[in-house]
Amino acid sequence: MQLLQDFISSLSYDSTAPLLFNSTFFLFFFIVILVFYPLVANKVKTRTWYLMLVSLYFYYKTSGAFILLLILTSFVNFGLGSLIYKSRSKASKRGYLLLSLVWNLGTLGYYKYTNFLFQIINQVFGGQLPMLDIILPVGISFFTFQTWSYTLDIYFGKLKPLHSFKDFTFFVSFFPQLVAGPIVRASYFIPQIRKNVYLDKDTIARALVLIFSGLLKKGVIADYLSINFVDRIFENPALFSGMENLLGVYAYALQIYCDFSGYSDIAIGLAALLGFQLPVNFLSPYRATSVTDFWRRWHISLSTWLRDYLYIPLGGNRKGKARQYLNLMVTMLLGGLWHGASWNFVFWGGLHGLVLAFDKLILGLKFMQTKAMQAISIIVTFHFVCFCWIFFRAHDFTTSWLIISRIFTEFNGGIFWQWLTEYRIVAILIGAGFVFHWMPDSFELGFEKLLRKMPLVFQAFILAIVIWILFQARSAEIQPFIYFQF
Repeated sequence: MQLLQDFISSLSYDSTAPLLFNSTFFLFFFIVILVFYPLVANKVKTRTWYLMLVSLYFYYKTSGAFILLLILTSFVNFGLGSLIYKSRSKASKRGYLLLSLVWNLGTLGYYKYTNFLFQIINQVFGGQLPMLDIILPVGISFFTFQTWSYTLDIYFGKLKPLHSFKDFTFFVSFFPQLVAGPIVRASYFIPQIRKNVYLDKDTIARALVLIFSGLLKKGVIADYLSINFVDRIFENPALFSGMENLLGVYAYALQIYCDFSGYSDIAIGLAALLGFQLPVNFLSPYRATSVTDFWRRWHISLSTWLRDYLYIPLGGNRKGKARQYLNLMVTMLLGGLWHGASWNFVFWGGLHGLVLAFDKLILGLKFMQTKAMQAISIIVTFHFVCFCWIFFRAHDFTTSWLIISRIFTEFNGGIFWQWLTEYRIVAILIGAGFVFHWMPDSFELGFEKLLRKMPLVFQAFILAIVIWILFQARSAEIQPFIYFQF
């Protein structure tokens, strides 16, 4: 009886243990989905109902009552999309688009930026506005941009509205990418809803490779580095030498990449096993030869969203160099603010905006195209990105500048071998993580090719073994994905 009660209790939302990809419950949850999926896979309407309901349950297990906000946001954008399409005049189309903007930015602004705004007002005007006890819904930035892309695509003539609210809710709530991306455009995903799904060995092999790599990145590398080194450095950098602070910055660069790209890999792999394609979100970003190249490789779904729906509508590069630089700055400042209500994020975005503008000046020069300069550019770009990560990760500017100060004034490189002894596993993970990151793509493709040749039973067996190993290696306390907070 107690076992049954515990099982029933586990099915309800628990704010202290939200549902995560790297949890035991999710493994059980996804296996149950797959067991029944062949019965509905090619019955389009039934499949849509099935995946929509399990996706809504997934979000309920992740965020509780905020599932109502998800459904309401879906309803508002679904209705406004139809009104935009049916409107005859340009003025009415713009009016409905404005309503969409007010709703989407209004809800995002309330939950994410109210206290930040109150803080600014208090600092500038000496006010006494109280900070509100606002809980941030998991993934609100992702599903807001996703639903908003629907009305924007209809307004720009890229998409016709859906007739079924069920289909639209499925598009918004599809659980693999719901809470941390990739941000999927309506024009990319909606055409897939009515297609028959077909899984071949190549697709399964690719999906398994993605899930393997995602679990490895998140469950082993990112979580271990976070708990055993990165958090210690950023919580109190004054206790560590400049050398340790620098290694902490390198470790965080690897942690955030493994954490976020790991989630994206798992999401894309899970979606593929259900017969749906999600866009690639990361392409070895630390191999970038410039900051411009970095943003073609990092969080691609966000960078392209900002480009298409903000940078280009602002004028892009069509109105002269000065206006282009201003548009880049505005886009990156808002991109920084998208990540969180903090001046640190705004400053992080501003740094990237400045260097993106600088890129436009020098990338066309001949000397930048030489192999030697390309190699130097990779090193310089990586260290600039790492420098910016300091402001992204630190709680405030005081901590950020303290880390930088320790690196340049108290480096004490002589203790490296002592650090290596005390943080042996951390050092191995940092080294292995960056080595695998800079490895040629042929390494991953070779593993994928090997999996393709194996019978399906062996593929499933390997997946089970890898998941078991990862669950043994992961931290005792499951760590939430970094981008859940955005």
